[in-house]
Amino acid sequence: MSTYERVEKVLEKIRPYIQSDGGDISLVSVDEASGVVKVTLHGACGSCPSSTATLKGGVERMIRQEIPEIKEVVSV
Repeated sequence: MSTYERVEKVLEKIRPYIQSDGGDISLVSVDEASGVVKVTLHGACGSCPSSTATLKGGVERMIRQEIPEIKEVVSV
């Protein structure tokens, strides 16, 4: 399974929580060389002042916990 597919599986676990707040998240890219995952936040999450905390404290933490080679998750 590719790193992209592994990240998508983690996002599938997280997505219901984000959707319950009126938002959504999409995987844009995974740079395996740098360990950077790029995502896009949609809906309520796109403009929410807490979106950075959600991204770093929730999404990034869960992805890094399951896929240690990922170093950072950024919103684009």
